[in-house]
Amino acid sequence: MAESTILAAGRAFGVVGAGVMGTAVAKGLLDSGLVAADRVWATARTQATCDKVAARLGVAATLDYRGLVGTSGVILVGVKPWQIAGLAAALAEAGVPEDALLVSMVGGVSVERLESLLPGIWVRAVPNTPCVVGAGMTAICAGTRATAVHMEVARRIFEAVGKCEVVDEGYVNAITALSGSGPAYMYLVIEALVDGAVKVGLRRDLATRLVSQTMLGAARMVQETGRHPAALKDDVTTPGGCTIEGLLTMEDGGVRAALARGVQEATRVVESMGGK
Repeated sequence: MAESTILAAGRAFGVVGAGVMGTAVAKGLLDSGLVAADRVWATARTQATCDKVAARLGVAATLDYRGLVGTSGVILVGVKPWQIAGLAAALAEAGVPEDALLVSMVGGVSVERLESLLPGIWVRAVPNTPCVVGAGMTAICAGTRATAVHMEVARRIFEAVGKCEVVDEGYVNAITALSGSGPAYMYLVIEALVDGAVKVGLRRDLATRLVSQTMLGAARMVQETGRHPAALKDDVTTPGGCTIEGLLTMEDGGVRAALARGVQEATRVVESMGGK
């Protein structure tokens, strides 16, 4: 895809809040050739972080970004929820172009609130940290002024770092709790399985490689076969075998209910984040 379909001639791509996620998305765009380094600017909370971003990505990174806002066709916003009101005021003061696409990665902050703080063309996005290795899962939803063209630009941005789904905003809080927080749940499962393997005599480094590849392979089986996870589970579970014994032990420990309730509780917290 040509760069001109992401940025109109002479326009820049800004990253406000160049933390882990903002930097990962910018790197994905640069690596895929969707934007050129001389068209990207970034800002962060400290000069030290700006210096690291500049060195890593080869882009302009500065604390004082006010003079760059007006040149931008797309601005990616990756600040904390409690920072969004102050940032919106700063962007408005700096003169955000009326036709600029504003892409929010701010957890829990609704389109309605984003548009009330800074009227403009907003797309709300929920990425996750595997974007760092190009295996992210991002959901996006449209603001009231976002057109199909804006949504296509947003989708291309996040497809540079993984997969992207267009959803209704009503799903976004649950998606934040599921796929946004989901890597942490998976890491907990990996850690627990590795601990079990260490208990029965495997080296931790070997067990970690075995478990991580097994989880990756199981995920690909779900994605590529299109079969229900329960059916795939039954393929592994032979009568009287070790797998059914392990599964029943895990069920006795409430693993299934704990994971499901974890998503439920995380969703509840996300719903309260935007107003803080």
